[in-house]
Amino acid sequence: MKVGSEHFRTIWATDDALENRAVEIIDQTKLPFRFEIVKMETVSDAVHAIGDMLVRGAPLIGATAAYGMALAMRNDASDENLQSSYDDLLAARPTAVNLRWALDNMKNILSPLEPSGRLQAAFARAAEICNEDAAQCSAIGDHGLGLIREIYEKNGRSRPVNILTHCNAGWLATVDWGTATAPIYKAFEAGIPVHVWVDETRPRNQGASLTAWELGQNGVPHTVIVDNAGGHLMQKGEVDMCIVGTDRTTRAGDVCNKIGTYLKALAASDNSVPFYVALPGTTIDWSISDGRDIPIEERSEAEVTEMTGLSKSGELETVRIVANGSPAINPAFDVTPAKFVTALITERGIAAPTEGGLAKLYPEESKY
Repeated sequence: MKVGSEHFRTIWATDDALENRAVEIIDQTKLPFRFEIVKMETVSDAVHAIGDMLVRGAPLIGATAAYGMALAMRNDASDENLQSSYDDLLAARPTAVNLRWALDNMKNILSPLEPSGRLQAAFARAAEICNEDAAQCSAIGDHGLGLIREIYEKNGRSRPVNILTHCNAGWLATVDWGTATAPIYKAFEAGIPVHVWVDETRPRNQGASLTAWELGQNGVPHTVIVDNAGGHLMQKGEVDMCIVGTDRTTRAGDVCNKIGTYLKALAASDNSVPFYVALPGTTIDWSISDGRDIPIEERSEAEVTEMTGLSKSGELETVRIVANGSPAINPAFDVTPAKFVTALITERGIAAPTEGGLAKLYPEESKY
């Protein structure tokens, strides 16, 4: 997608000689006020980028982990370092299933190889994972485009399609295109008028800081709203559909996404607003059928008690917004039961949020 007039992905390898190759990422903790690129040179850099959310979003976490494994092979391609790097990266964040998927994929490819061949193979496979993710997200957009077009036609082409999204499931959460935003970008490019209600998404404000920024960079009309305004807008008939992403989806269609997603699904259900979840197949956890079995990451209370923004002097400043002595908890995700999901938009098509619906699109996983 675009930053200004230039196309960017969220992660890429440098063109240095293989032994000196690094990986560059967009530091999302600095957005929307500063666009900064950070160079990762070690597996520890990748662990830090994932854990401290310089990168975030399930698909991008997986891609970063894959490149983290490649960086680990640059200086030590032994079996011991392969395993320890796998363990360190896996522990960086617990909820996004793409992290484990990417690490398992890399380990399965690298383990049978002699150490001398692992570096080249690791960088090659990490690049393939990134390209595959971009292609999958583009395909999600193609399938979701049809849903947006249907609503536009149903409304008599008389007004823009109003879409509500939560958190950031845009290209900043993937390698390119995004999941929830891919259908929006495709519709915009197809000339269908769209308007996006962007939940601010406390804490961390990924909607206000990231989704609004990237939509603005790509010219898509949008309006930032506080998290609790979504239900009000649905009651007034000002939301045609919801599209969100997911960090882990069970084989039965339960969806784990940024905290607050469940409440949006409840409001959508009460107001007969279709609620769609966009995801690549790599985000499906085929080993789990009940969303209550998904581990929910508990992050620092500082993300709740403090907020960072741009001061009047133009500097980034962090301030406390909670009274001293008041504790906070910070569950990063919640689970939306499948019964509140209208459909799942995948790279292979639209699936009913059921075990059978997903199995039709992913028959190779029917062993579960």
